[in-house]
Amino acid sequence: MKEYLDFEAPVVKILEKIDQLKDLGKTNPRRMEEIPILQKKVKELQSEIYAKLSPWQVTQLARHPGRPGTSDYLEMIFEDFIELHGDRLYGDDKSIISGMARIEGRSVMVIGHEKGKGVKDRIAHHFGMPHPEGYRKALRMMQLAEKFNKPIITFVDTPGAYPGVEAEERGQSEAIARNLMVMSQLSVPIISVVIGEGGSGGALAISVADRMLMLEYAIYSVISPEGCAAILWDDPAKTSEAAESLRLTSKNLLKLGIIEGIISEPSGGAHHNPIEIAESVSLTICKQLSALESIPPEERVKQRYARLRKIGAFTE
Repeated sequence: MKEYLDFEAPVVKILEKIDQLKDLGKTNPRRMEEIPILQKKVKELQSEIYAKLSPWQVTQLARHPGRPGTSDYLEMIFEDFIELHGDRLYGDDKSIISGMARIEGRSVMVIGHEKGKGVKDRIAHHFGMPHPEGYRKALRMMQLAEKFNKPIITFVDTPGAYPGVEAEERGQSEAIARNLMVMSQLSVPIISVVIGEGGSGGALAISVADRMLMLEYAIYSVISPEGCAAILWDDPAKTSEAAESLRLTSKNLLKLGIIEGIISEPSGGAHHNPIEIAESVSLTICKQLSALESIPPEERVKQRYARLRKIGAFTE
């Protein structure tokens, strides 16, 4: 059973009608003739709704529990994945999945946030919020990729770094800062794809890249809309307004030059057709990898640095 959001209510009503007609069609086949008309209406209505989504509605889509996560893309896109565990310092953080794999014949290092499926699984994965050992595991994988000259692919999907006291005690800020420093200097190609929610330094710690890409209904922001509303207005009712002000959608970020590309999603979002979005993600990654591999490593690092330096620049 697919889960639908509040703004999709008109679509749900038609889908329920289609289900009723399918049941009636078992005894009265002529009722089945109405289904193609309603299915066409669903597509038209979805196009109309999704053409004018607010930033807050996009945020809801980015957080949809059925949205494909890193583990799903590993299964659909990559071959011969070998998961590598632990940071060799403290432990293994399940909110970060990492390992070697192949994509269209290329050997790559894959690193991504994992929120998990279902309540127990999400708890085990800390709801996709890494502890310091998660970022240090990611760092170990990046250094391994550098040693063996393997491109790095990262999937971003986190509300942010884990905010608990124990994470701070083990050096959360230092772990994130070190990742930023190291990623900025790696000579291998780095591609980051925001597949869902990209929150604060927790997202940035694995997304200092040569090419930053986002799914159409993903978000990428310095803070969540809820957190922004709490800090600026101390009012949860301002969450939608905060989402608008943060410019966190893929279209806004492309205009601002924060990202290099948007990967279009199927009608209704990635969770409605995981196979289709996986094919699009795979095609885009391979295309970007081919472009990056044609650039000499020294020049690639210079371009990455220049890309980072121009973020936030403005002229009066």
